[in-house]
Amino acid sequence: MELVASALTNSDGRCDAPLLQGDDYRSGVYQLQFHAGDYYRARGVQLPEPAFLDVVVLRFGISAEQDHYHVPLLISPYSYSTYRGS
Repeated sequence: MELVASALTNSDGRCDAPLLQGDDYRSGVYQLQFHAGDYYRARGVQLPEPAFLDVVVLRFGISAEQDHYHVPLLISPYSYSTYRGS
């Protein structure tokens, strides 16, 4: 696996720019890693050790024929959901 991009989300929980664009945007299987445990610890949330959710990994496919992918993560210290947004 090759690291393609790395980003921190803003205060609204979004990336300020697309993670893939130009020649980097191509069909393939990708993986996002959300460091949820670090996020909650930085905000003073008391988590058990080990945390129930520490790093959330999402693997998904991109078909380059599609022009836009939005991969939201809705999360709490004990659950998460995701979907292909618009």
